[in-house]
Amino acid sequence: MKKTRNISPFLVLASALLFASGGFLLKLVSWHPMAVSAGRSMVAAVEILCYMAVRRHKPVINKAVLLGGAAMGLSSTFYVLANRFTTAANAILIQFTAPVFIILFMWIIFKERPGKLDIAATLILFAGMVLFFLESLSGDGMLGNFMALLSGITYALVFMMKKFDGADTVSSVFFGCIIASVLGLPWVLQEPQITLPSVGGMILIGLFQFGLPYICLAEGLVGTPPVAASLISMIEPVLNPILAAIIVHERLGTLALIGAAIVIIGSLVYNVLKEYLKQRETAESGKETSHP
Repeated sequence: MKKTRNISPFLVLASALLFASGGFLLKLVSWHPMAVSAGRSMVAAVEILCYMAVRRHKPVINKAVLLGGAAMGLSSTFYVLANRFTTAANAILIQFTAPVFIILFMWIIFKERPGKLDIAATLILFAGMVLFFLESLSGDGMLGNFMALLSGITYALVFMMKKFDGADTVSSVFFGCIIASVLGLPWVLQEPQITLPSVGGMILIGLFQFGLPYICLAEGLVGTPPVAASLISMIEPVLNPILAAIIVHERLGTLALIGAAIVIIGSLVYNVLKEYLKQRETAESGKETSHP
C-alpha cells in the first residue's frame, strides 16, 4: 500500500505530461477534427476496456455513468475541434476555466453556495478567459475559442460526476470514448486520407495521448489527494502551448500570455488558499472539541 501511495503523484504527473502532448500531436494529423476525435476515442476505448478487464472492473450502466460519459465524450470532441480552429494555448487554457463552471454548477445543482474565495477565483479566471477572446475576435480563432469554452463547461461536469448517485468514473470514461467515437464516425467513414501512416499516428495518439493518460490519472488519484493532484496537473496547460510553440511553431500573443498567467496563477493560488483554509478550519474545530 505504501508503494502505491509513493508512486501515485508520479502517475498524476505522467498523465499531465501525456495529455500535454495533445496540443501539437492533434495538429500534426491531417484528418478532419471530428474524425480525429473519433479515431483516438476508438483506440482509447479498446485500451480502457482491456484495462478494466485486467482490473476485473465490470462496466456499470446507469444515469449517473451515462451523464459522466456524455460530459467526457462531448468535452473531448469540443477540445479536438478547438485545437484545430485556434491555437493550442487558447484551447487548453480556456478549457482549464472548468473550475469556474464547477463552482456555478455545484451552486445550481447541489445548492452548495460558493464562498468569497470561490467568487474571487471565478472573476479572476473569467478575466483571463476574456483576454483569449480579445486575442481572436474574428475568423477561425474565435470559433476555436468558443469550442474550447464548451469543452471547459462539459469538462466541469466530468469532475462532478462522482457527486451523482451510482457514479462509476472508469465506466463513464469508457462510455465517453464510445460516445465520442459515435459522434465522429461519419467523418471517419468519409475521410479520404486513410493511409497506413495516418492510421498508425491515430493509434499512437489514442493509446498514449488519450487512453493511457486517463488510466494513469485513475490510478494516481488513488493515493494522491485531490488538491495535490490538481496542482500537479497544472503542468499541462503550461507545457501544452510550449510544446506546440516549439514543434508546430505557434506564437503566443501578448494578450494570450497575460491570459495564460491569469488562468494558471489564479488556479494555483485558489487551490493553495482553499487547502490552507480547510486545514485551518479543521485545526480550529479540533481545538474546540478538545476544550469543552
